[in-house]
Amino acid sequence: MIGDRTGARAMWSPPGHCHREEIEVRTRAALEFVDVTARMAEVVERSGIAEGLVSVQSMHTTAAIVVNENEPLLLADLRAALERVAPRHLSYRHDDFAQRAAVAPDEPANGHAHCQALFLRASETLALARGRACLGRWQRLFLAELDGPRTRTLSVTVLGT
Repeated sequence: MIGDRTGARAMWSPPGHCHREEIEVRTRAALEFVDVTARMAEVVERSGIAEGLVSVQSMHTTAAIVVNENEPLLLADLRAALERVAPRHLSYRHDDFAQRAAVAPDEPANGHAHCQALFLRASETLALARGRACLGRWQRLFLAELDGPRTRTLSVTVLGT
């Protein structure tokens, strides 16, 4: 609620519109960067919103959303950096199913992926102008798969006018 000078209070609601869709992405590798820029742009176009924000959120704890450059050697460097931060071959307490409670029968040993996710983001929010996400010349939006291959779900929310 927002108050005015007279002390009256009114409920605040954001101007504009909201559009939300979920998109599924099938990953092919254990650790991979999937360019989802075009998929996000399709949702923005369907929203009819020209000015505002678009937020893309991973619905998973072992997959992230990042903005970076789609250059193959750089993506290899990023994968190597994540492997150095939390190597798959190390022992993680999360993977000790005998010590954990309520472990699902199909639970993977993925402590490394959770640790890698700590250094990434679950979502990104981008400005929209003239119906397009404001990205720099080399910027692209990626799903960072840390525990694949899997089918991942992204929530895309577009706000604005």
